[in-house]
Amino acid sequence: MEKQEKIVSMFDDIAPTYDTANRVMSMGVDISWRKKACDLSFEFYAEDSIEKIVDVACGTGDMMGYWKKQSDKAGVNIQELVGVDPSNGMVDVARKKFPEFSYHISKATEIPLEDESADILSITYGIRNVVQRQEAFHEFNRVLKKDGLVVILEFMKDENKNILKKMRDVYMHKILPYVGAAISKNLEAYTYLPDSIESFVTIQGMQKELEIAGFEMIYTKSFSMDISTLLIARKK
Repeated sequence: MEKQEKIVSMFDDIAPTYDTANRVMSMGVDISWRKKACDLSFEFYAEDSIEKIVDVACGTGDMMGYWKKQSDKAGVNIQELVGVDPSNGMVDVARKKFPEFSYHISKATEIPLEDESADILSITYGIRNVVQRQEAFHEFNRVLKKDGLVVILEFMKDENKNILKKMRDVYMHKILPYVGAAISKNLEAYTYLPDSIESFVTIQGMQKELEIAGFEMIYTKSFSMDISTLLIARKK
């Protein structure tokens, strides 16, 4: 099976328990990371009305829910929230949770939306699972309006090592897979997570890839012992 198809199949399998596993493994702190990403994006975009926000690799719809919740708090009107994901299993869960949003079953490299039609495009804990990452970044650029924002939350490595990063690595490799497996009954899926981080591009490498795709970096910050990193870039 092709690598991308195998990843999609894995997410189909763990979809029913995905939200529970995520909350337990992150000890709930991923909620604060997601809220921070939304709030900062509204500050940077500085518009009271937003035509369209697209969440790529939307999974079970968590980030879409936070876009709506945080926009209500900020007094920002979002006309349309669109989720894009290649996993039918994940999107089935999302549709039940958030039937008011729009969805497309599609890869990050083939977003079925018009050129320059979105104001903000987010991908949270999903870009690591995109095999053709640079192609996806170019696709994000195509879909976004000029000055539109791409918002990325991901588990990533920094080129600079310190004791906190070593502690994080122990958690990710020795504890997390077994917690995820206990909830989902799928050890392979949660062994894939730390392994995929280990072989993934560094923060500095991703910044360069975004710049190559036509974006200007405006914000980068790592949270909670550098477990999670937020990158926000603007389309030139």
